[in-house]
Amino acid sequence: LNVRDLGGHSTEDGGATKFGAIVRADSIRQLSEAGWAELVAYGVATIVDLRGRDELAADPPAEPPVQVVHVPFFVDDEEAQAEIEAAAKAAPTAAAATRDVYLVFLERFRANVATAIVALARAPAGTIVVHCAGGKDRTGLLTALLLRLAGVGRADIAADYALSEERLRPRSDAWLARAETDAERERIRRGSATPAEAMTGVLEELERRYGSVAAYLQAGGVTEAELDRVRERLVA
Repeated sequence: LNVRDLGGHSTEDGGATKFGAIVRADSIRQLSEAGWAELVAYGVATIVDLRGRDELAADPPAEPPVQVVHVPFFVDDEEAQAEIEAAAKAAPTAAAATRDVYLVFLERFRANVATAIVALARAPAGTIVVHCAGGKDRTGLLTALLLRLAGVGRADIAADYALSEERLRPRSDAWLARAETDAERERIRRGSATPAEAMTGVLEELERRYGSVAAYLQAGGVTEAELDRVRERLVA
């Protein structure tokens, strides 16, 4: 449902991102046999799977026709979960709650984020697919960092992030139809939302704290050479 190439975004220096470099997606394990064939025909050589160990264990085994690299974006952490819940509760709006929760994720799991970037930098030639379960939160954050690293403006990145809500609407509508209480329906609506201002706020705050997305990633362990390789993949 939630697939799109990261190509075609204008950069702030007058360039553009390349098509066929990196594709963002929800779980590609949902693909049919024909879908896998189209993935290979598109030139995909590497899949970077951001899901956690429990999600992988619950997924039926399969042998995809391309290389898969598993890089859990987040891990179960009681302290992090408590901080996330507190941030969401304290936020004045739903968009602010999303922003603040994302910032907790990015700080708590900075090394995981860096590992995902390194996996992209070291991938062999060919298109890379990055995915999690819904392609909205983990994939949304990683692709926002990638596009910012490539020089795309914050507003354009936020607009791309916001597309996920509409793309995933069939899934959220199905969940709403099965919900049994108003509280559950409200939780689904809030969890399905991808307000552009939330991602704009994340990038603004991250850059205020670190100076740039590149500096944030370097603080997590990404080298300058690895950042350059990611930029070279993305920028025409």
